[in-house]
Amino acid sequence: MAQSIEQTRDGDALVLRLRGRWVVADAQALDRRLTEIRAGGSRRVRIDLAGVEAMDTTGAWLLFRLKRVLEAGGAEVTLDHAGAELAPLLSQVEKRQSAPVSAPRRGFGPLVLLAHVGFSTIALLRLTRVLIGFFGWVTATLLRTAVQPKRLRLTATVAQMQRAGVSALGIVGLLSFLVGIVMTYIGAEQLRPYGAEIFTVNLLAVGFLRELGGLLAAIIIAGRSGSAFTAEIGAMIVNEEVDAMRTLGLDPIEVLVVPRVLGLILTLPFLTFWADFTGLAGGAVMCRMSLDIPLTTFLDQLRSAVSLWSVFLGIIKAPFFAACIALIGCNEGLLVTRSAESVGRHTTQSVVQAIFLVIVLDALFSIFFNGLGI
Repeated sequence: MAQSIEQTRDGDALVLRLRGRWVVADAQALDRRLTEIRAGGSRRVRIDLAGVEAMDTTGAWLLFRLKRVLEAGGAEVTLDHAGAELAPLLSQVEKRQSAPVSAPRRGFGPLVLLAHVGFSTIALLRLTRVLIGFFGWVTATLLRTAVQPKRLRLTATVAQMQRAGVSALGIVGLLSFLVGIVMTYIGAEQLRPYGAEIFTVNLLAVGFLRELGGLLAAIIIAGRSGSAFTAEIGAMIVNEEVDAMRTLGLDPIEVLVVPRVLGLILTLPFLTFWADFTGLAGGAVMCRMSLDIPLTTFLDQLRSAVSLWSVFLGIIKAPFFAACIALIGCNEGLLVTRSAESVGRHTTQSVVQAIFLVIVLDALFSIFFNGLGI
């Protein structure tokens, strides 16, 4: 049935009876008809939707545009007989229409800069609050799982360990090996004028074992696995799979977040050790090629340069980095709305936030260890 608009009078009220299909295919014809409607001096307008056979978002938007035009003319407009089928759509469109839209600020000046800093600070504080709340939520779930071990999804945890850990060995090892070569080359160039090339081994060992190995592994995992956590959970939000879990009585934190957090916490220390090993291997190769330092001399100097405690200092930080990456990735995934654009935006945010917090944590650990004299 073609759409139609019947205008009648009911006392002092103008009644508009809408009929037919109000969909995007007929938007052009609807637009022409709606622009011709006027309240005609009526203070009240009733829009009767009982005869509407179908309506999509475009039809609802045109309806609310008509409502706004009539209200701007001083009329009181009501929607009658929306029905259970149209009510959710009309509610969502009306909510979007009534949402305040802030005008973009133009120009540049002290006040604009101050406002930007203020808004950014508020956004950062809100993000901090959300992350702290999510951390508490996950911690409570982990404690419940510790009390009731049968709630732990062991298969999912092992699968996450394989995906986040074993599958990342190649990229972590390759990049660490290359960074070890670069560090050795730069160190040798700086120490050669003083005839102290042998101390390149000390520079490489201390730098990799205490800082670079764990930091490299964490940054690679943040870009590789943290983004994957956000994208996977975000896609489940878009496909309403998380809502289906809640309908079935399953806790998304227990099903989706806990296996990822535990899997990354258990695997990142091993990845850190692997990054340390491959970084030192790259340095050893470079020392042999450019400094003519044999492997036995390299190992002797390495043994005198660092202790076993230096290895532990780098690995101790890894579980904290892993928890940070996994929590941010899962939190951003659960914040995704039902759109592909939202998945991309939150995936980007999760990588940026995870790398930023990993570097902040590493700096805090360095200050802490320095304060302890280790």
